[in-house]
Amino acid sequence: MSSAIPFDEIQRWTFDAALPLWAEAGYDLQSQRFVEKLDYSGEPIDAGFHRTRVTGRQTYVFSHAAILGWEQGMTLSAEGARQLDELYLGPEKGWPRTTDREGAVLDGTPDLYDLAFVLFGYAWRHKAARDQESRAGMHRAMDFIDTHLRAENGFWHELPPEGWRLQNPHMHLLEASLVSYEATGETRFLATARELVTLFRDKLFDGATLAEYFDADWNRAEGRDGQLVEPGHQLEWAWILVQYGKLTGEDTVALAEGLVRFAETHGVDSQTGRTMQVVLDDGAAVDAGARTWPNTERIKAHLALFEATGQDPRAAVAASSRLLLDQYLNTPIPGLWLERFTADGEPDADDVPASTLYHVFLAFTEVLRLQEKIEALGR
Repeated sequence: MSSAIPFDEIQRWTFDAALPLWAEAGYDLQSQRFVEKLDYSGEPIDAGFHRTRVTGRQTYVFSHAAILGWEQGMTLSAEGARQLDELYLGPEKGWPRTTDREGAVLDGTPDLYDLAFVLFGYAWRHKAARDQESRAGMHRAMDFIDTHLRAENGFWHELPPEGWRLQNPHMHLLEASLVSYEATGETRFLATARELVTLFRDKLFDGATLAEYFDADWNRAEGRDGQLVEPGHQLEWAWILVQYGKLTGEDTVALAEGLVRFAETHGVDSQTGRTMQVVLDDGAAVDAGARTWPNTERIKAHLALFEATGQDPRAAVAASSRLLLDQYLNTPIPGLWLERFTADGEPDADDVPASTLYHVFLAFTEVLRLQEKIEALGR
């Protein structure tokens, strides 16, 4: 496998293949909604539901694309914000988890994961358009989270809360809060981000591993559930923590390095180079299959450490970029992807979920943003 980062291929896949395909096939003119899935001929699949998180993620993608100069981006960014506005059920109900094709609520559960992407979508729309409507949307989302989902320490993952407490929605709320602060300069978003980083330091991370499941007091869940670790989430947290450090001046490098160290040692298959789905906190593999998104998070984590410390990212970024382009994104219709491979390396995907575009687009645009600095390493 080549050790060179394929900048030109990344540029072409992102701007010449993926964005045009998802702008057309990924938007249903009849329902005026972003679609949930495409098939491998690039045609929409009626999943029977629309997830609010996908609307937030696609709003992000097209808003970021607009900022980068992609011509259709601003129109589709506005479309995403309009959909988020229409999904809002009011200050007591917030945004539903799922709706049908006509917009009727299927599952009205307030879900912190979904709400984080509502905030994220509005924040990126505001970065692109600087409009008051998206700013108001950001505050509606944050108001609902603060009013209804705030717990004694952190937030509830859903209402009413069931099962173990989850770290993952908190990670995405941190990500969204940082973009919101960056977009507006408003300290309410920075205060939420600080609170979440404190939670991470005090409760979620033990210096090596980030658990997925916790009890009500943020002790790791009993039994095997408390031992489960997702390498992709370790890498994703590393990238987000470095972004927090860049915005605040706080030193988060040691946290990020600890997260990446465990993920690289125990979460990246030495034979295939794929970032595995789930391991135990002692490093034993639980699910050695690999979806698309953990591989994108490996790219982002190493780019973050490069910006923070100067650590050469080329080997890891080249390997995971090449893996994505040659295996996951190597489909007959450019702009699609194979969502998962089994531990044996067999494709394990029936359709192409729209939710994954957020991961690939963000990782690839980070590669392109840092291209000049990375290329300077070889001079």
